[in-house]
Amino acid sequence: MSHSDPARAIRVWDPFVRVFHWTLVSCVFMNFFVLDDGETLHEWIGYTTSALVGARIVWGFVGSRHARFADFIPTVAGIRQHVRRLVWGKPDFHAGHNPLGAVMMLVLMALVLGLGITGFMQTLDAFWGEEWLQELHATLASTLIGLAGLHAAAAVFMSHRERTNLIGAMLTGVKVRSEANRRR
Repeated sequence: MSHSDPARAIRVWDPFVRVFHWTLVSCVFMNFFVLDDGETLHEWIGYTTSALVGARIVWGFVGSRHARFADFIPTVAGIRQHVRRLVWGKPDFHAGHNPLGAVMMLVLMALVLGLGITGFMQTLDAFWGEEWLQELHATLASTLIGLAGLHAAAAVFMSHRERTNLIGAMLTGVKVRSEANRRR
C-alpha cells in the first residue's frame, strides 16, 4: 500500500478468537493428516476440538463485538446481496465476517461438533464397532477438510477482491482496509 493510498486499521479479531482459530486448525490438521484413528491422542485432540467449539459458542454471546453472533448471523437477504455485489465486482466490506464467511464458520463448527459426538459414540459399548458410525465419522472428517480448504481459498480470494489481508487479520487481529476498497 502506497502513501497515496491511506489505510484504516480496524481491530476485529480479539486474542481469544485468534487462538481459538489457529488451535482448531492445528488440532484438525493433526487428527486428519498425522494421527491414526482410534489412537488415544486422536481421541483427546477430538475432545479438545469439541471443547474449543463449545468455548467459541459461549464467546459468541459474551465476547468482543465482532466475535458475537449478533454481529454476523447471516440472513438470506444479506447472503443474496453479498453474492450479487461480488458478481458485480463491488464487494461490500464487513469489518467482521461477511455473510458467506459467517455461514462457513457456523458449518465448520457444526462439523467439528458432529465429529466430536460421533467419535465419542464410537467409544461406547452400545456403538462399539458400528460400521455406519465409523463411516459417518469419516464422512464428516472429509467434509470438514474439504470445506476448510474452501474456507482458506475463499480467504485468499476475498483478500484479493476486497484488498484486505484477511489471513493477516486472523494473525494480528487487525484488518487494514485500503482507501481503494472504501471508494467502492
